[in-house]
Amino acid sequence: MSIDPIPPLDDPPPAEECLCRQVLIAEDDPMFRRILQSWLKGWGYKVTVAEDGAQAWESLQQEPSPELLILDWVMPEVNGLELCRRVREVQRSPYQYIMLVTGKDAKQDIVTGLEAGADDYITKPFDRDELQARLRVGNRILTLQRGLIAAREEVAYQATHDLLTGIWNRRAVLDFLHRECERASRGHGSLAVLMLDVDHFKRINDTYGHLTGDDVLREVANRIVANVRSFDLVGRYGGEEFLIVLPGCDEAQVSQSADRIRMAIASAPIVIENTNIPVTASIGATVAPLVPIATQTEILLAADQALYQAKRNGRNRVSVLLTQNTIVTR
Repeated sequence: MSIDPIPPLDDPPPAEECLCRQVLIAEDDPMFRRILQSWLKGWGYKVTVAEDGAQAWESLQQEPSPELLILDWVMPEVNGLELCRRVREVQRSPYQYIMLVTGKDAKQDIVTGLEAGADDYITKPFDRDELQARLRVGNRILTLQRGLIAAREEVAYQATHDLLTGIWNRRAVLDFLHRECERASRGHGSLAVLMLDVDHFKRINDTYGHLTGDDVLREVANRIVANVRSFDLVGRYGGEEFLIVLPGCDEAQVSQSADRIRMAIASAPIVIENTNIPVTASIGATVAPLVPIATQTEILLAADQALYQAKRNGRNRVSVLLTQNTIVTR
């Protein structure tokens, strides 16, 4: 058997290999294991080593899981072929690229390995340059996968988030409100909804310009998010209006929660390019259910009525529509 000599570990890795990918080596032969580990580290990979298939399978249950798997076909406990099948049955995302290492080179053996879930194979004794080239193929596929995942996440983000403020958009916050209404109805729990409107926002746009107005909306969103709980949801309802959904918030808590948000906005001017811009907000609040079973439409209507009352009473205040359909303004 002829094997290339082990290169020094301080050899600079080729630029295309410097991806810091996590690689799992499952190999029961100590000599092959050391050789593979040495080469891969020299190429810039982060290496995890397993001495048999059972140890490899246990390692694959940890997070983060390796992206590249180099599995010996013949191993005790669990062989490489069975490991391939297990990995593919789990259908883990993101995809894991599997290279099967084997002394078998018959065509039927190769077909069997590929059908078990391997992406590539390399036969023993293998050449160092061939292994590196085959790993580059795997890297190209995994790099493409990373790009597809990033694009998918970006599309999902844009579909659910307001691009100006970065908070949830109207559709997403209404979907969340719908789910919380159903949850509160099933569990007989409480649910508060706040509708917030930035006071005299048109005047801000007319005085300072629309770009500054955008900055003001971003900062208002930041102040709202900073003053709600981690499981509350803040969304831009439209224009200068925001919707805040507060699961588990009852009549005794809603006024306090709404007023904390109002004060966070009004307590200090928003500074845009060394200009202090005083900003206040009016908030209409309600607690569901207004009747034994309140619909999303009824809840939004109640919050909107309370907001109208807050604005009519002078703005920069909170109005709460209680379950008895009475308005309390603060």
